[in-house]
Amino acid sequence: MAFDAPDWKDAMLAALAAWRDDAVAAVCFLTRLPLAGLASAETGLPARSMRAFPVVGILVGLVGWAAFAIAAGLGLPATIAALLAVAATVLVTGALHEDGLADTADGLGGGTDRARKLAIMRDSRTGAYGVLALVLSVALRAAALSVLTTPRVGAALVAAHVVSRAALPVVMRGLAPARDDGLGASAGQPDDSAVGWCLAIGIVAALLCLGFVPGLVGFVIAAIAIAAFAALARRQIGGYTGDVLGAAQQIGEIVMLLTAAAAA
Repeated sequence: MAFDAPDWKDAMLAALAAWRDDAVAAVCFLTRLPLAGLASAETGLPARSMRAFPVVGILVGLVGWAAFAIAAGLGLPATIAALLAVAATVLVTGALHEDGLADTADGLGGGTDRARKLAIMRDSRTGAYGVLALVLSVALRAAALSVLTTPRVGAALVAAHVVSRAALPVVMRGLAPARDDGLGASAGQPDDSAVGWCLAIGIVAALLCLGFVPGLVGFVIAAIAIAAFAALARRQIGGYTGDVLGAAQQIGEIVMLLTAAAAA
């Protein structure tokens, strides 16, 4: 059989175009960056772009790294630079995941039954559990970054944001939506291919950014922590919501950053 170069090139270009569209759709879905004008009409459903969720983590991690590097370059203490790095990632994502963490902490901590927990999670007000969860999240992330050098901060942030977002389609594949409406249900369910891509990108990013042993340890611990949290969500509310996914991302990010700090 003759090798048809034009067909091979067309297939490659089509695959790259699909990834570009998926990446743009994922960026629009998970961040506040104004890329909607670049999105293709073919990328309407977020479920179609879930394989590119880890790619968004690279972008968010680099934004945090830039904030840290600028602050450190101005002579600010490492703690302040770390807090500014966390603030930059929160700003670029519109606090999407932090909001989910706070709502999930309030719901699971304050509700007495499934219906009450879901109602609390839908309430826009933040209670004591949510406030404490946010304080601990920011404090742990900033503390971890503050003990790293500027190059290691970049590697740690990329690894943390990639792995934590790679986990989201896995959680969605393993759990059912807890509600018939809302973000969790409307996003749809990723297929096995999307989950495979996310896991592959996540483990490669962890190993390349943190080194083989710390990267593997961080990835495994993050997977265990997120799996335990997913099991808790299944038992407490019957599955996942958009808030649960946000909390899962925060857990993964914290674990990876703490692993990087321990390795340093």
